[in-house]
Amino acid sequence: MLSWIPLLLVGCFVLPAWGQETNWEKEWNRILAVAKKEGRVVVSGPPNPVARVEIPAKFKERFGISVEYVGGGSSQLATRLKLEQQSGLSTIDVFLSGATTPATVLYPEKMIDPVRPVLLLPEVVDPSKWKTGKLWFMEPEDKYILRLFNTVREIMHINTSSVKAASFKSIKDLLNPIWKGKISVASPTDAGTGSNTAAQFYIRLGEDFVKKLFIDQKPFVSRDGRQMADSLARGTYPISLGAREEDIHRMKEEGLPVATIFRLSDWPGTVTSGSGQVVLVRKAPNPNAARVFINWIASKEGLEVYARANRAGTTRNDINESFLPPEIIPTPGVNYFDSNSWEFTVTKREEVRARVTEITR
Repeated sequence: MLSWIPLLLVGCFVLPAWGQETNWEKEWNRILAVAKKEGRVVVSGPPNPVARVEIPAKFKERFGISVEYVGGGSSQLATRLKLEQQSGLSTIDVFLSGATTPATVLYPEKMIDPVRPVLLLPEVVDPSKWKTGKLWFMEPEDKYILRLFNTVREIMHINTSSVKAASFKSIKDLLNPIWKGKISVASPTDAGTGSNTAAQFYIRLGEDFVKKLFIDQKPFVSRDGRQMADSLARGTYPISLGAREEDIHRMKEEGLPVATIFRLSDWPGTVTSGSGQVVLVRKAPNPNAARVFINWIASKEGLEVYARANRAGTTRNDINESFLPPEIIPTPGVNYFDSNSWEFTVTKREEVRARVTEITR
């Protein structure tokens, strides 16, 4: 029996100090050395103030490499990247984003390189570390778009001074005439939350339900999630399908009478990747630092930093998610609707959005 084993710290990963380096260790040390010479990695991510601070700080502390965090809408940043690549120059190394831009722009227009080949760390490539039993790549080639988040999304928010949660046993309770003119919805014809929600209703409940909800119930249609949250808190529209979660979270902390419904008897709910998809930009200006960053963000340490910033459930199974509300962590065995599945994102959503646009005009 061994009483002790000398250890060597490489980044945040503990390795045996004796014996020959393995192939992955040699490659990792080589990449890390060159990455430090590059000195920085440029990461496009959501405009999240916590992520903007925590990710660069933790990565720099761990590897001595700076992160230039470019926060903003992924579609606008993708447009910028496309123009750059057409001129033969890229200024972004890594994208952290939602599902739509990687699936409908970056991947089909060949603006990204495979992620799978750059993953080296044992704790990242080990399938036992992931809730699905494998790395969760989104696209059919199974190597370009890695999913890091899987979070249960709310069905609706309510103002508890006007609406009781017990009023909703079924999703069809939204059609109760007493709620006519009392529901706010994100625009079902615009890309984003509203069209996602409408498409899910259409696919699972049919066209008649969509007509009754979006026409007969006379909802307040908004393109402004903050406006919806404010009208919810005031009780003007005490039921909201699409208010921004971060606004609702803040209102709960302030003691305002708002609550969230995640699951109903006939509607198990929806899961989303949120901003938890990572891709490697083709011809990245700092390719080695980009490889180090992608390995780190997919590791236990990196992904926990990102998940805490976004209040999101992770696809790893070794992260203590007690910092999250338990209701947003998917329950094994529940048949959730995945609003970021490949087929829904690439095909079904737009097909249904076109039809919903027709019937809600």
